[in-house]
Amino acid sequence: MSDAVTATMTFHPQPQGGAPKPWAFPAPERSELSNGLTVLRCHRPGQQVVAVEINLDAPLDTEPAGLDGVGTIMARALSEGTDKHTAEEFAAELERCGATLDAHADHPGVRVSLEVPVSRLPKALGLLADALRAPAFPDGEIERLVRNRLDEIPHELANPARRASMALAKELFPSESRMSRPRQGTEETIEGIDAAAVRAFYEAHVRPSTATAVVVGDLAGVDLDQALADTLGAWTGGPAPQRSVPPVIADDTGRVVIVDRPGAVQTQLLLGRIGADRHDRVWPAQVLGTYCLGGTLTSRLDRVLREEKGYTYGVRAFGQVLRSTPPSPAGGGSAGASLLAISGSVATEVTGPALDDLWTVLRTLKEEGLTDAERDVAVQNLVGVAPLKYETAAAVAGTLADQVEQHLPDDFQAQLYARLAEAGTVEATAAVVSAFPADRLVTVLVGDASKIEEPVRALGIGEVRVITG
Repeated sequence: MSDAVTATMTFHPQPQGGAPKPWAFPAPERSELSNGLTVLRCHRPGQQVVAVEINLDAPLDTEPAGLDGVGTIMARALSEGTDKHTAEEFAAELERCGATLDAHADHPGVRVSLEVPVSRLPKALGLLADALRAPAFPDGEIERLVRNRLDEIPHELANPARRASMALAKELFPSESRMSRPRQGTEETIEGIDAAAVRAFYEAHVRPSTATAVVVGDLAGVDLDQALADTLGAWTGGPAPQRSVPPVIADDTGRVVIVDRPGAVQTQLLLGRIGADRHDRVWPAQVLGTYCLGGTLTSRLDRVLREEKGYTYGVRAFGQVLRSTPPSPAGGGSAGASLLAISGSVATEVTGPALDDLWTVLRTLKEEGLTDAERDVAVQNLVGVAPLKYETAAAVAGTLADQVEQHLPDDFQAQLYARLAEAGTVEATAAVVSAFPADRLVTVLVGDASKIEEPVRALGIGEVRVITG
């Protein structure tokens, strides 16, 4: 019988964590092409997929009366053919580059997004420049995009969260305000859009002198100046006409609107009002306080409504910039605003108790304030994970484009993290209490009115009105 063989194993040393490295949000380099196009570039070593964001100064409030949604159709049509390629050829050329091109319209303007391997960047920039410089807007493609948009609308109306958002906008803003109406238009307005309307909107608002290009990625070995000059630099257009930007006006008198959905087993909640935009000094403390209120699974709203009561899978509080403009030189403040909101869904039968507990959280927050532990967790989650959040070129480019869109300085995001880390518990409490006053919230409920109306009325949180879903 042979001797037993003893097996041995050699283990590699366990990796150890190194010393943390200093991190700051990347600072872009700013320049301008000869045609007036502003360029922000940011070299990110190792990011072989380059992200390009184009900001076009074509806000929704410039859409012609009765043509809500023409900005959306125009944005979608930019990739549907140019003076050099048909829609099919343009899509094939993008595919050959390994690139993706998307565009959407929102209140501040139109955003065009390109992602492409750095080795194909010059070619993809050429396609992007063609889409901006000479889109074809063929009748057949516009008709198809209009039909597609009309097909989307019933699905949006059937979605409780989307329906709640539409109802809140209509309730908050005056009817003459573009913000009171769906961003992508209604069935009535979309049906009136044709290729001529799209072309007219394009010619009125799309020009290099009011546009900004953000380019982020590993730019080593790329002659970006030459690539931009040969592509986006060939885009021409006249100066932009002056236009006034009216202030955002909203009525946040406490009240409840129930969008009736007979038989619904859940109620969609959306509570909101408008508040300061990112130009306001209170913004960092407001971000911190809002995160403590409803930014994560350990926030106050989730702790009560989800963990203790089991009413919901999650409730979130957030601030979303609607439109931002530079503060007035005379000190009159910014004409922009953000939507401050709380959203979630609960079972129909607990709608009343859930709202009662939600209001109790808000009132307790005002009476007792946040704790230092809550503040510390929020800072760690918001600031500590920032390096992971901005690992991709697209994430950095998107944030830089947001800053451009909101007329913020190039170092705003870097300074925001510093201010978040410095904001104290008392400051964060004051900001979130001011952002979500219990008596100044418009509440939208999408659910079965026959089952939730009376319990909601009994809460006494404002006038209750029922509308057809």
